[in-house]
Amino acid sequence: MPEDADVIVVGAGLAGLVATYELARAGRRVLVVDQESPANLGGQAHWSLGGLFLVDSPEQRRMGIRDSEQLALADWLGSAAFDRPREDRWPRRWAEAYVHFAAGEKRSYLRGLGLRLTPNVGWAERGDGTAAGHGNSVPRFHLAWGTGPEVVRVFREPVQAAAARGLVRFAHRHRVEELLVEDGAAVGVRGSVLAADPAARGVASSDEAEGEFEMRAQAVVVTSGGIGGNSALVRKNWPVERLGEAPRSMITGVPAYVDGRMLETAERAGASLVNRDRMWHYTEGIKNWAPVWPDHAIRIIPGPSSLWLDATGKRLPAPYFPGHDTLGTLRHILGTGHEHTWFVLTRSIVEKEFALSGSEQNPDLTGKDLKLTLSRVKKGAPGPVQAFLDHGEDFVQARGLRALVDGMNRVAPEPGLDAAQVEREVLARDREVDNAYSKDLQLMSIHNARSYRADRLTRVARPHRLLDPAHGPLIAVRLHLLTRKTLGGLETTLDSQVVRPDGEFFDGLYAAGEAAGFGGGGVHGYNALEGTFLGGCIFSGRAAGRALARSLA
Repeated sequence: MPEDADVIVVGAGLAGLVATYELARAGRRVLVVDQESPANLGGQAHWSLGGLFLVDSPEQRRMGIRDSEQLALADWLGSAAFDRPREDRWPRRWAEAYVHFAAGEKRSYLRGLGLRLTPNVGWAERGDGTAAGHGNSVPRFHLAWGTGPEVVRVFREPVQAAAARGLVRFAHRHRVEELLVEDGAAVGVRGSVLAADPAARGVASSDEAEGEFEMRAQAVVVTSGGIGGNSALVRKNWPVERLGEAPRSMITGVPAYVDGRMLETAERAGASLVNRDRMWHYTEGIKNWAPVWPDHAIRIIPGPSSLWLDATGKRLPAPYFPGHDTLGTLRHILGTGHEHTWFVLTRSIVEKEFALSGSEQNPDLTGKDLKLTLSRVKKGAPGPVQAFLDHGEDFVQARGLRALVDGMNRVAPEPGLDAAQVEREVLARDREVDNAYSKDLQLMSIHNARSYRADRLTRVARPHRLLDPAHGPLIAVRLHLLTRKTLGGLETTLDSQVVRPDGEFFDGLYAAGEAAGFGGGGVHGYNALEGTFLGGCIFSGRAAGRALARSLA
């Protein structure tokens, strides 16, 4: 039977576009198969803030940051905590290779494609408070000028140009349900043709089938994403022994098509699927007042100053402060027996420190509107943040603490907050603000953050009493748990070739992006350092495309 292409790429997200770009650049014929419509080209990456993990970059050096590949690798390994001899063999090698890429060629590779970065470097995932443990020792979060859509564009446009030349074809609304394997090698895909659906990007689409298809090639690359949009799979794989019982409810940080279907399809065909219990979910979720997909969640990317209370009004213990240790905080929250928490803060804090994840929540950066971006330094909350203050069901504003707690209890009547308990926590925190030093570890962290010039100028509010009326009104935000990333996945070599459970290579089958745990079946180990998801898609997609470009007949 004749081949439909040299390579079939399953999934039209960022990793799939990168692999296709590399293959087409080498003159290979590529068929991109995706269950969604052309409106969803670029996948989840389109919705992202566009953060990129870089090491010892010119942007860092201009901000006075001393970084190195050695420091970054120590941070990565301390966070990953690899401890599985079999499943972590390839992920550890991927971690070393990726950090080397982030400290070397990554910036020039993206710059050569036309991607530019904003000058400020963010300090994400500040860690668990230990030098050898989880977290970034220095700021490394580089923001793409144009956010996620721009990261997608620099690969999409050359792929579309290759399509105009006949090297690339797209088969949208084709859902792969089986990998074709002959003589131990992947030779194609089979599945259902779905009915056309005019739904906008991200909106849940119809799964009505109106036909079948079969397509063949010399190799197949799986770039279909993870499981974050499939709550049943998230709960099935939940690491109870490590994080506690799975939440009864989580809001959803990714579109519905992130369903994990291809992971199970590849495993049935004989691929090794490892570290499926490792996942990355956020604790600062809010319900979108203008949702696109079902249970659409937005994550607050907080500065370090908000007072974080559990559902009963008790302050979260160190080091579970905003922006520090995501999964440690998640584990603590689940241990309280409740699934929501609260930020208590002031208008001054929200204006300087609140950012919202997502390209659509940052129209100034996404639209590359310099004038609008510069307006962020002016007094007042950014427009999207103000919209949530005005319309978000999770937000409460009041002039006094008692009125604030009453409003919080109206938003979440169970288990109910004791105003006296909340007042004790607020007063204890406020007593520590009068000096430039403190025994309060969160305030220590705030002072540490403000020693970094970019944080002091644009990201971290000057310490002040929460009950100081000059900084009011008081604001409370109910926070939900939200699904996001799959850290495990299909086990792959450094060429992104899939491995079988016995350790042998799976001829003709490759995987990249979240479907491969961003490389190797779990390059992050147990924890992510942030700004690493898009970069993992790029690095693993590039590896797959380049390896196949070299090896195909």
